[in-house]
Amino acid sequence: MTYVLQVDFKMNGPFGDKMTEAFTDLAKTINEEDGFIWKIWTESSETKEAGGIYSFETKETAEKYLDMHTKRLAGFGVIDINAKVFAINSKLTEITKGPIK
Repeated sequence: MTYVLQVDFKMNGPFGDKMTEAFTDLAKTINEEDGFIWKIWTESSETKEAGGIYSFETKETAEKYLDMHTKRLAGFGVIDINAKVFAINSKLTEITKGPIK
């Protein structure tokens, strides 16, 4: 069974192409995290929010990443973080063309 981690938080920017420029190096390091499968980056310049949906091999690796990421975000001054870990229902997700392993 695989798991998703949903994370969002308030952020004043950057967004769009500037966000891509600012976080490309960070994105590359996420690929090296234990149990990491993929991430969908989310952003809303209108509501000043950002975050992502991550997939991990186990609940433990998702929770380990969340702990590390929460500390990293706090270092950037982000403290009001919404985060949840969910198990993926693979059979239903396959029917709806979800990006699962």
